[in-house]
Amino acid sequence: MAATITFRPDDEARLALDELTSDGTPVSQAVRDALVEAAAKHAKSRLRTEAEALAADPDDRAEAAQVLRDMESLRAW
Repeated sequence: MAATITFRPDDEARLALDELTSDGTPVSQAVRDALVEAAAKHAKSRLRTEAEALAADPDDRAEAAQVLRDMESLRAW
């Protein structure tokens, strides 16, 4: 069973909601879609930050280079 969520939009949120529902999309659908999109954007940002940290880590880069060297000997010609 879905939970009901109530919120008080400020002026900016009200304008955004008006835009998202201007084509007849129900408010509840617009809010659900916006939440799912925001969560996906947040996850991508978090993963990008993690990848950038790993790319800047000299130990991790050295280990990745070693794995590639080890894999090269297994490569089929």
